Amino acid sequence: MTTSPATGPGVDTTNLPASGLIGSGQEGGFMDQARAWFQRVRHGDMGALPAIGGLFALVILFTILSETMLGQQYFLTERNFANLLTQAASLVMLAMALVFVILLGEIDLSAGVTSGVALSLFVVLTKPDTIAMHWLLALFFALGVGVVIGAFIGFFVARVGIPSFVVTLGLFIGLQGVTLILLGDGGVFRIQVPEFLAIQNANMPVWAGWAMLAIVLLVSFATSMWDRRSRDRAGVPNRTITLVWAKLAAIAVVGGFFVAVLSSNRSASVKVIEGVPIVVPIVLVILWIGTFVLDRTSFGRYIYAIGGNAEAARRAGIKVVAIRWAAFVVCSTLAVLSGVFSASKVGSVNAGFGTAIVLSGVAAAVVGGVSLFGGRGRLMHAAIGALVIAVIANGLGLLNLPAGVNFIVTGGVLILAATVDAVSRVRAGGSIMRT
Repeated sequence: MTTSPATGPGVDTTNLPASGLIGSGQEGGFMDQARAWFQRVRHGDMGALPAIGGLFALVILFTILSETMLGQQYFLTERNFANLLTQAASLVMLAMALVFVILLGEIDLSAGVTSGVALSLFVVLTKPDTIAMHWLLALFFALGVGVVIGAFIGFFVARVGIPSFVVTLGLFIGLQGVTLILLGDGGVFRIQVPEFLAIQNANMPVWAGWAMLAIVLLVSFATSMWDRRSRDRAGVPNRTITLVWAKLAAIAVVGGFFVAVLSSNRSASVKVIEGVPIVVPIVLVILWIGTFVLDRTSFGRYIYAIGGNAEAARRAGIKVVAIRWAAFVVCSTLAVLSGVFSASKVGSVNAGFGTAIVLSGVAAAVVGGVSLFGGRGRLMHAAIGALVIAVIANGLGLLNLPAGVNFIVTGGVLILAATVDAVSRVRAGGSIMRT
């Protein structure tokens, strides 16, 4: 058993063995954590802080503008909050998918059209007048398309050595042709599967929303305890248990508020509309699984290592080719899930499905604090960045401003986020030039 160095509060555990452990860095009590966090920010590692600040600023801005420009509050309502969550779901999922390749310093421009091909196959397989396959089996085949395309990209990027930008740009163009062939000349094809459409357009019972919150608290507690036991076995100092209770209390308060808001009737007619949208727990499950993989498995640690310095990772014995290959498979598969959310929302698939969302997904990841240079960022950061992009689109739409304004504002936010990333890297002692 590994013996522990000093284990008191405030011990710097950055250089201690932390294989598979969470919290490697400054351990100790709340004040120790706060000092360590401020120290990281001073050195340029701001994480999702700018995105969180921007999200709050945008909410306040659109709340005020809704009152002044429209004469009535349309933005900060239960109805719009539920709409915002469903509108953001596909972008959140795509941004999280792209994190797996962006952490490697790579890019996948074909992620959106990958979902277009997969959902086109789904439509073909489930059409009542043709194959009429059960929708769950058809969805399995659609996800399989993501696996195959991801493996194809991974082969040429990781094994052959072609830049990911070139490979995925080629697929971005070519896969649109595959979608056209699958759909034919019909243009728009409606999805006629009620269960599939319910993913984005239906809500859970009110009691299920509160049950979801209880499960989130239970899983968070179990994960924290698992982390603490892992650190104890490794002889690595733990943070004070008070921080665990504080985290759970924060989740309970914030989550309880959101569930309460979504549980209220938000219908403007006789029909009652209440409950947490079905898509929300699906996104939360994927977010937790992805975070667990990146934070607590060898695969995740290797991704960060390769993104930080691929040659050093190779010399350390990491199978760089295999990890890169697998990352593209994960990205494409989750991209198909993002397409499922989009198709469920609009209830149809067309020849241009997925062509417009991929750049927004990259923007969401970068805005959230995921570094385009690789090696830095988390799934939660990408999710927050996606919410920022979604709030911009939602707020400007409610104000009836031209679509061009949306593009201008989103582009400006992306440039600002990329600038923050580059400047913070320099402050941290790195370089804005990729090596």
